[in-house]
Amino acid sequence: MAVAELKVPNAANPGAPEPDTPDTLEFGAVQETYLHMVIRRFLKHKLAVAGVLVVLLLIVCALFAPAIAPHDPNAITNNFNAAPSAEYPLGTDRVSRDVLSRLIFGTRVSLTVGFLTVAISVVIGTVLGLISGYFGKAIDMLIMRICDIFMSFPQLMLILVVVSIVGPNTRNITLVLGLLGWPQVTRLVRGNVLSVKQSDYMKACTALGYHVPRKLFKHILPNTLAPILVNATFGIAGNILMEAGLSFLGLGVQPPTASWGNMLTDAQSLTILTSQPWLWVPPGVMIMLSVLAVNFVGDGLRDAIDPKSMS
Repeated sequence: MAVAELKVPNAANPGAPEPDTPDTLEFGAVQETYLHMVIRRFLKHKLAVAGVLVVLLLIVCALFAPAIAPHDPNAITNNFNAAPSAEYPLGTDRVSRDVLSRLIFGTRVSLTVGFLTVAISVVIGTVLGLISGYFGKAIDMLIMRICDIFMSFPQLMLILVVVSIVGPNTRNITLVLGLLGWPQVTRLVRGNVLSVKQSDYMKACTALGYHVPRKLFKHILPNTLAPILVNATFGIAGNILMEAGLSFLGLGVQPPTASWGNMLTDAQSLTILTSQPWLWVPPGVMIMLSVLAVNFVGDGLRDAIDPKSMS
């Protein structure tokens, strides 16, 4: 790291050697110190650290599902509704498929939907929020009114209608959730841009004649990443729940593709609820565990980057 020393002259004897002073400027140290501070504060949040470990474990399961799963998730055997055993640790479902293998492969679907939908909504919402907050006036009014229109409809009902029209599958679910989730991000980014663009360094950028894209993406966007990141973590948890709910209703991921939501479909029967818990407890626990883990990570990030609670 380059270090530039700020020399403090000796007023009494200009020719004397300069005394050791702490007045040194380490260019780039401010950003590194802030990063270290965020990491240190995040590591103090034990639930957030546990959440990161759980999320990493789920990602490993999703990436290496074919190697981890003991059986083909869609293979039909002769053991219908078999109880947990050495061969089938979580039993089999009513179609005689291995529940554990389907649970592992279902991780892929849930994480894919959760992360991709947030990526789509964050990209759209961030760009529109930057434009709306920076330019203001008619552009701001137009974008905000479009946000109001999207947010005036009950989100679940709107999603159900759109999915019914375009058809239920993993790709459509991801696109629908992503394209309907940007208004919240847009409002969040717009509010931060309205605050940041009044700062002195932005006035200096304008005086230096920087182009608008440079000011937006190099100077304003980095100062709004923290709230966007926190919002994205909570969005991932919400979309995992939404996908599970849609799949449970038959409007999400369709069989034979394994999904935690469509695995719970079998639990609609009272007989299965009471006498075959291996069919609905594992996917229910996985949904709860993944949502809690992501929410804990979001809580830890929020506490770590909040300047009002710095220590």
